Amino acid sequence: MSKTERFNTLVIGGGQAGLATGYQLAQRGVNFAIIDAGARIGDSWRKRWDSLRLFTWAYMNELPGMPFPGGVKMHLPSKDEMAAYLEEYATRFSLPVRHGHAVQRLTREGDRYVAQAGEQRFEAENVVVATGPFQKPRLPAFASELDPSIAQIHSSNYRNAGQLREGDALVVGAATSGADIAMDLSRTRKVYLSGKDVDVLPRGKQKVLRHIIPWVYGRPRNSFIGKKLFHKARTGGHPLIGYTYKEVEQTGVKRVGRMTGIQQGRPVLDGGAVLDVANVVWATGYDIDFSWVDLPVFEADGYPRHQRGVVEDEPGLYFVGLIFLHSLSSQLIMGVQRDTQHVAEELVRRSAAKQPASVVSPAHQAGTSSL
Repeated sequence: MSKTERFNTLVIGGGQAGLATGYQLAQRGVNFAIIDAGARIGDSWRKRWDSLRLFTWAYMNELPGMPFPGGVKMHLPSKDEMAAYLEEYATRFSLPVRHGHAVQRLTREGDRYVAQAGEQRFEAENVVVATGPFQKPRLPAFASELDPSIAQIHSSNYRNAGQLREGDALVVGAATSGADIAMDLSRTRKVYLSGKDVDVLPRGKQKVLRHIIPWVYGRPRNSFIGKKLFHKARTGGHPLIGYTYKEVEQTGVKRVGRMTGIQQGRPVLDGGAVLDVANVVWATGYDIDFSWVDLPVFEADGYPRHQRGVVEDEPGLYFVGLIFLHSLSSQLIMGVQRDTQHVAEELVRRSAAKQPASVVSPAHQAGTSSL
C-alpha cells in the first residue's frame, strides 16, 4: 500500500530553482518538502561533461542567502564547483530534500494536489514544479537512420572522449554546448562542428558587458528587448558564449554547414556533402516534458499557462526555472532569486487568504504519514 505524507507545500525538483524556492519558503515559515529523483544534490551538474565550465562568472551564480565562492572575481566555475555549492547550500539552510523520489503523476484530488512517486504518495495544498527546462533530450527524426557502426550520443550523456569510438566525430549543434564538446573532442581526433551560425558573445566582450548581461537577460518578456530575446530563444537562437567561431576552429575543429539528413547511413550536410565519421554527438538541445503533470494547464506547445510562474487556472500550482518564466534569465541561476521570491510571496499570500493557519512554523515541521 502507498505511504502518504502531507505538507502545506511540495517542491518537485532539487536543483538550483528548487533549492532557492525552499530557501524562500523557509524564510516565510512554510511547512514544505523538496523531493528529487536524484541520489545526491548537484548530481545533474556532476553528470555533465568533464570539461564543462559555466559561462557566467561566480557572482552571477549565487542563490539567495549565500555567496558563491570567488565573489566578483572573473572566475568561471566548473560543473563540480557548482554541484558542491548546491550541496553546501542545502546543508547550510537545512533544506528538507527527499532523494530518490521520481514523480510519475501529479494530479488534484479535492482541495489537495497529489504527487505519486512509486509507492510514495505526497499530498499538498501547494505544489511548486521546479524541474527546469532541460527535461527531454531532443534528437532529429533521422537520428535512427545512422548506420549502426556510427556511435551516437546526446550531449546530456556525454562525459568525455573515452565514451566514443576511435575515428572522426561530428558534433551537431553550433551553440555553446556543441562548441564546448567539439573543442574537448578535438584534443584526440578530427572533429566537425555542424549547425547554423548563432549570435556570438566572446569572452573579451563578456568582460566589458559583465554588468550589462544580467540587466539585458533580466528584461521582462513583454518588454522590447524581452520580446526579441524570446523570439530568438523559441526559434533555436541561443548564442555561442565564451568564444568566436574563429577561436573554436583554432583548436582544430572544422566548421561545416547544417546536417540535413542521412544518406546510406552517413550524415549529409546542406550542399550535399556526406561525412564519413565514426561518431555523432547531438548537441541539439532539449524539449520540455510535463507529461506527468495530469492537469489542464498547458498550451499547445507544452508550456504551462502562467503569470510569472503563478498558474491562475489551478490555484496553488506554481512553476519556477523555466525559460522566460519572467525573462531570459529565468532558466539561468542569475534569475532564480527574483523568480522564486515572487512565487513564494504569491504562495504565502494565497494561502493566507484561503486559510490563515495553513502557513505554519517551524518551517520544516514533519509531514503526517499514514498507510
